[in-house]
Amino acid sequence: MQGYSEKEFFDKYSVRTDLALEAHQVVVEREGPPELPGVKVETVEKGQAVINRVTVENEMGARMIGKAPGYYSTIESRELRTHNREVHEELARYLAEELEWFIQQKKLGDEDPILVVGLGNWNATPDALGPRVVQNLMVTRHLLEMSPPELRHGLRPIAAISPGVLGLTGIETGEIIMGVTERIGAKAVICIDALASRSVERLCSTIQISDTGINPGAGVGNKRLAINEETLGIPVISIGVPTVVHAATIVSDAMDLLAGQKPESDVQERVPQRTTFQVDPRTIMGQQPAHQPQQPSMPEQPSLSGPQKRQLIQQVLEPYMGSMIVTPKEIDVLIDEVADIVAGALNIAFHEGVNYDQVFQYLT
Repeated sequence: MQGYSEKEFFDKYSVRTDLALEAHQVVVEREGPPELPGVKVETVEKGQAVINRVTVENEMGARMIGKAPGYYSTIESRELRTHNREVHEELARYLAEELEWFIQQKKLGDEDPILVVGLGNWNATPDALGPRVVQNLMVTRHLLEMSPPELRHGLRPIAAISPGVLGLTGIETGEIIMGVTERIGAKAVICIDALASRSVERLCSTIQISDTGINPGAGVGNKRLAINEETLGIPVISIGVPTVVHAATIVSDAMDLLAGQKPESDVQERVPQRTTFQVDPRTIMGQQPAHQPQQPSMPEQPSLSGPQKRQLIQQVLEPYMGSMIVTPKEIDVLIDEVADIVAGALNIAFHEGVNYDQVFQYLT
């Protein structure tokens, strides 16, 4: 269901995104209605962040936005890209509150063990979010097994792994997780992974939580065995941060701008008409160009249909049509910052007996 919906969504809108909020925005921008059947959106402004909660209620809503039925919570803040410790602690608290809501929805007990999985390839910086988060996680399962009951109050048994990727291990990530969860008796799995966005503005400035699981490698078009409640038999909560944008989406938005259409990204104003640029070579050389008679403007060109646009994009991006992605040049710094925030939020949500100051002292 999920894979088919995502393919259908891309075929219709030429946009790839792992964020339910962005998928909803694309449909609203292109189709017009502010409300979609089977999809509910709630927006809350809180301090330095905007929290959007998207609920995909049924298969109709899932097919419209290309996302599986379930709950999606998105925290957006430009401050995620800044090096501001106080603001980052505030954002971590917001993320912890959203995560606690998901844990309550799954009816997990205070002492139910949880397995945290840091998905991704630690050798590729844009894909290293999951392993970086696991490095800063307060794992307690081994400690609680050896501690008396009176010392366990406020601490949840947490185990964590970074299974790598198929190319490093030769084993499907889903198979590793299945084996570990069965062996340790985990009651839930929380996966952290890098995502793909359709807007450069959301790179490392957005965090999404969902209860629909995750497909490792889906952000770069390399889908593997799904990690969700259906495959594992226990609740799966995913936390993702967009770190890349597909080149196909950037080209598609540029084509819309050149054609005088509103692109599918976060553009506030509609471009009224096609703009033609005329540059005299003598201007570049610092010379004054001679007066030239005004040239007649080019006639308006009809907009391309969806299949025509996809065919043109494919020609431009060959031979990397399915794999070319873009990431910021400072991605290494951004990954470190957002990994600390996600790890801090997880530590807060898991361990009631640990206060905020202790959590972020641990991350220092």
